[in-house]
Formats: sequence, C-alpha cells, structure tokens
Amino acid sequence: MQKFVLAAAATLFSSLAAAAYPDKPVTLVVPFAAGGPTDKVARDLAEVLRKNLHNQTVIIENVGGAGGTLGAARVAKAAPDGYTLLLHHAGFSTAPALYRNMPYKTLDDFEYLGMVNDVPMTLIGRPTLPAANFAELRKWIDANKGKINLANAGLGAASHLCGLLFQQALGVDMTTVPYKGTAPAMTDLLGGQVDLMCDQTTNTSTQIEGGKVRAYGVTTLKPLTTPGLAKLPTLDSQGLKGFNVTIWHGLYAPKGTPKAITEQLNAALRAALKDPEFIKREEAMGAVVITDARLGQAEHKKFVEAEINKWGPAIKAAGQYAD
Repeated sequence: MQKFVLAAAATLFSSLAAAAYPDKPVTLVVPFAAGGPTDKVARDLAEVLRKNLHNQTVIIENVGGAGGTLGAARVAKAAPDGYTLLLHHAGFSTAPALYRNMPYKTLDDFEYLGMVNDVPMTLIGRPTLPAANFAELRKWIDANKGKINLANAGLGAASHLCGLLFQQALGVDMTTVPYKGTAPAMTDLLGGQVDLMCDQTTNTSTQIEGGKVRAYGVTTLKPLTTPGLAKLPTLDSQGLKGFNVTIWHGLYAPKGTPKAITEQLNAALRAALKDPEFIKREEAMGAVVITDARLGQAEHKKFVEAEINKWGPAIKAAGQYAD
C-alpha cells in the first residue's frame, strides 16, 4: 500500500511539474565555442523550441573545452528540472573512447530527448592546393607523405573524427593540427597555413559555394541535393568505398528529469523539427532534419549506444586519447 501511495505521489508531482513547465527561461548548453556549426544548429533550434514551450526564452550557453565534455558535464550535474538542456553532436558517442577520465557516464547520466539532424561532411583543402579533384589529391598525398597538415577543431570535434577515419581509409598518417574551434581552423585553411580539413557542411558550404576552398567530396554514400553542393561527388564513388560519416545532433536533459517534462520536451522537439523555416535553414547548410524513429527517446538512446560501439574500436586503434 505504501509503495502504491509513493508511486501515485511521484506521478502527481511529475504531472504538476509538467503542467507548470516551463515558467522561466530554459538554458540550452552548447559544449563548443560560439560561431561553430553546432552553435548555429542550437541557435536555430532555440528559436523554434521557444514557440513550442509557451514562448519561454531559450538561452544559449556556450561551455566549450575538452571535446565537448565540459559542457556535457555541466548539464549532467545540473538540477533535473528541465531548465538546463544539452545539444551535442556525434562527439557525445566518441568521448568514452577518447577520454580516460570522463566526468559523467554517457548512457547513465542523461535523459535522451530525441535526435535533431544528420549533417554530412566535406573534404576540403586550402585554395592554393595543387590538386583540382580527388584523384589528383590522392597523387599529391602520396607524393607528400609526412608533409601534410590536417586541421581540426580540437580533440573530439567532428572534424577530428572525420579526419581520423580519412587517414585510416587512405592508410596515411598526416600531421593533425588541433584548433580551439572551427572558426580559427577555417581561417588558417583559407590562409594556406594548413592543407586539408574534413568538416560539416554547416561550416563548409558557404566557403565551397564561394569558391574559397578546394572541395574534394562529401562523406555520404549518396550525393547531396543541397544547392551548391549537389555536383560534389561522394568520396565513396571516388575510390574510398564505404566511406560514410555524418555528424548528428541530439538533445539531452539531466538524469532524473521528470518523465512528464521529458515527454513535453520530446513533443516540443518534434513540433520544432516540422517548422518550415527551421527545415529551410538546416537544408541550406546541407543538414537533414530527423524524421525517423530516432525522434523517440528510447530509439535515440539505442542509436547513441550503437555509435559508441562503432567509434570506440576505430579511436582505440588510432591510439588517440586525452586524460
């Protein structure tokens, strides 16, 4: 009888909390610097989430550092009341292999709210690189082994992960140059200080369409339909068979957030992802808004667990870790 009363009380508390939620601004933590592709997705999402959360303000808080683990830890330790959320990309699933001392448990310390998008990636080079296409690039790489610089936005960043798999696919080691964010990495690539970078279309499409970088291919198995990128061939079709890397984004809350609130957030997310303006903005960056089962909380978590199992062996084989 006592257990029944406690369960009923818990259900009532959850329902009352959800009925009042949200009655103040919601903070959406982005575990990377402002101005990067994940920050862009977060700011676009915040606007449409607001419309579906009683018009409460959704504040972006950038907590960069340690490949996104600092921002994720900030949310894991936050009060489980639905007022502190996390938007993270595929680095959420690679951190367990990259970092020996994690400040949280990826599968245990969060409530999974649903996926947001899939973002293809592109292989690009400095504008002065003497290779007009991927076939020429492979010859240039073979002729310059040990001299090639590959930029990324930091350990665990999307560009780091894509670059890691690119090197493994070619069987070539390059000098990786980590930056504190995507923006400075792109600046040095445009200036010719580094040779190559593999990064999200959310960050590279403008540079590619403007002809400011060399573009060698997309990392999906099928060509993109995004205007300006539709003519860019896949790396798979150019000899890197099976090369398929997309960087997804997902939404999370601290573990223990009442079920009624997580369900409300999931419903708000589903509504946000149907917003025509949001879809238009995502498609303009080459991102694909999620419409499949990964919108569900349970399926979202299953997907992340599968991604952990996928990336772990590749990262460990490369021997790239952080303390």
